[in-house]
Amino acid sequence: MRTSSVHYQIGTPPVTGVGLGVSASELDAELAGPTTALVFDDKGIRDIRGLLEGIPDTEFSRDNLDALLTNDSVPEDWRVGEALAERYLTENRGCFFPWPDSRDERKCGSSLPGADLVGFQLNDDVERFAFGEVKTSTHDAYPPRVVYGCHGFKQQMEDLRDRREIRNDLVLYLGHRALNAAWRYRYQAAWKVYLNDTCDVRIFGLLVRDVTPHQDDLRVRVSSLATDCPGATIIELIALYLPAGSIPTLASKAVASHQKGGAS
Repeated sequence: MRTSSVHYQIGTPPVTGVGLGVSASELDAELAGPTTALVFDDKGIRDIRGLLEGIPDTEFSRDNLDALLTNDSVPEDWRVGEALAERYLTENRGCFFPWPDSRDERKCGSSLPGADLVGFQLNDDVERFAFGEVKTSTHDAYPPRVVYGCHGFKQQMEDLRDRREIRNDLVLYLGHRALNAAWRYRYQAAWKVYLNDTCDVRIFGLLVRDVTPHQDDLRVRVSSLATDCPGATIIELIALYLPAGSIPTLASKAVASHQKGGAS
C-alpha cells in the first residue's frame, strides 16, 4: 500500500508516531485488488476449494459448494479499514499476518477480543512477534472517540505494552495455527526471541481516518506510551489519512470490486 505524503512525525524510539496521507488514486488502487482480497479472505476460500476439489459428485452438490464458498455479505467499513492497515504494515514494515481473525468468528460480523493483527516482523534478520491494533473513525475530533473507553485504542495499546498474559495468549493463539503451516518456521524463530524476553515484540497502533490530518490524533498517546515502556519493546503509532469523507464508502467500493473479480 502506497502513501503519498508524510504529514507529521513525532516521538523518539522506542515509541514514535507518524501521520500519512493516502490519495484518492492510491485508495482506489487498494480497493481494486489487494485490500479487497484481504477483506473477503480470497486466499482462504481458494484453499478450502482446493481441499474439497473432487468431492462434489453431482451438479447439486457442486452448486451447494459454490453457494457455501460465495460471500455476498457487505463488510463493515471498519473491517476494510483494518485490511488497509494490514496492507500498510505488510508492504512498509516487513510484517506478515498469516491468520485473519475473521476465520475464528462463529458468526459474520462478530469481533473477537485481543489484537486485531497477530503475526511477525522480520527486521535485520531477526523474527519477532508483531501485534497490531486498528481503529477506523470518521469522528471530526482529535483524537476521535474510538481512542477512549474500556475497549478503546488507548486501553488496548497499554494492555499490549504492559500485560504479559495478553501477549502470551496471542502467541499461543498463533501457535495453534502454526502447526503444519508453511510459516511455522517463522513462528519458531519468533518464539525463540520471545522466550528470551517476553517484552521483545513489535506493537503497532493504527488509526484510519478521513479528516484533515493533525498530530493531536497521536501526540498524547505517543507521550504516554513512552513512559515506562520496556526497553525491548518497540511501539509505532500510525495514522492513515484517507480522502475526506471516504470511510463510509469503503465497504461498498470493496463489494463492487469483489463482484467484478478485481480482488481474485
